[in-house]
Amino acid sequence: MIILKTSEEIALMREANRILAHLFEHIRPLIQPGITTAELDQEAELFMRSHNAVPAFKGYRGFPGTLCTSVNEEVVHGIPGPRKLLSGDIVSIDVGALLDGFYSDAARTFSVGTVSKQAQQLMDTTREALEAGIRQAYPGNRLSDISVEIQKVVESAGFSVVRDFVGHGIGRNLHEDPQIPNFGRKGNGPVLQEGMTFAIEPMVNQGSWRVKVLHDGWTAISADRSLSAHFEDSIAITKDGPLILSAL
Repeated sequence: MIILKTSEEIALMREANRILAHLFEHIRPLIQPGITTAELDQEAELFMRSHNAVPAFKGYRGFPGTLCTSVNEEVVHGIPGPRKLLSGDIVSIDVGALLDGFYSDAARTFSVGTVSKQAQQLMDTTREALEAGIRQAYPGNRLSDISVEIQKVVESAGFSVVRDFVGHGIGRNLHEDPQIPNFGRKGNGPVLQEGMTFAIEPMVNQGSWRVKVLHDGWTAISADRSLSAHFEDSIAITKDGPLILSAL
């Protein structure tokens, strides 16, 4: 069941998501060669708690970090630790917060130092795919209209959409109905309505869409070890179209 939110609830979700937008701005300058993913995680938790928010991922189903930090071929759910970022790496940071009873969720992929043209194109395409999907989030459209636009942008650039992990509804729970694939056929799924709130999150691989999970039980990597990028925004559907909750 898709839970519709009131304008008051959406306003609370906007505040929870705004913390993430400011968090990304706070840690962006720290993402330099030599920093560890654990150091980024520690800084993110301090920032979040200083804004009266609770890290949504820490302890969720046993996940140990505030951030998911996924480097290069890591697609999603990378565990923060002693790994030092190197010049030329890309790192996807996925993060959520709980504030006043509502969850937020967003992700960005950052470059570390100077990256290759191919890595930059992958990041740019993933962000463009997210934006294209969000533009379909109007009342009266179908859920799969979002998915189709994401897939179109990704595949037209020669990349592939990860199929094992998808977007989701969000609100008083971190994960709510519906699931939101980043691929599909136009005109399928529920009709979009005002008050729906989604976390839309394309994960895009430079090579094959297939992934595998490492022995830690969390970190998913591209099966062919090609680079992967991840962008995510939480949105609300309004009568005027999509409102990006996780924007500044």
